[in-house]
Amino acid sequence: MKKVFFATILGSALLLGACGSSESGSGDSTKVDGEKIAKQKCISCHGNELNNGNAPSIKDIGAKKSEKEILDIIENGQGGMPGGIVKGDEAKAVAEWLSTQK
Repeated sequence: MKKVFFATILGSALLLGACGSSESGSGDSTKVDGEKIAKQKCISCHGNELNNGNAPSIKDIGAKKSEKEILDIIENGQGGMPGGIVKGDEAKAVAEWLSTQK
């Protein structure tokens, strides 16, 4: 029973984290804040500091993977992480910011 409850809570957290608000294109050229988006959409699995959640630490992912590799993971998923949680320019901005985390 506890496993079912935990699975339901974790699934709900993943779903709600993936459904975060997205900046809509209003025609302006404001830069997307990759750090802010990562901290909004990634903490439900990777933890508040991106290193203490149920998913692997991504706090220093830039020391291990290139921006292109990080973007591929964001878009297509890897292991237990589904792809597409962050999309488009937001995904690119998150990958760019994460690539600087060393």
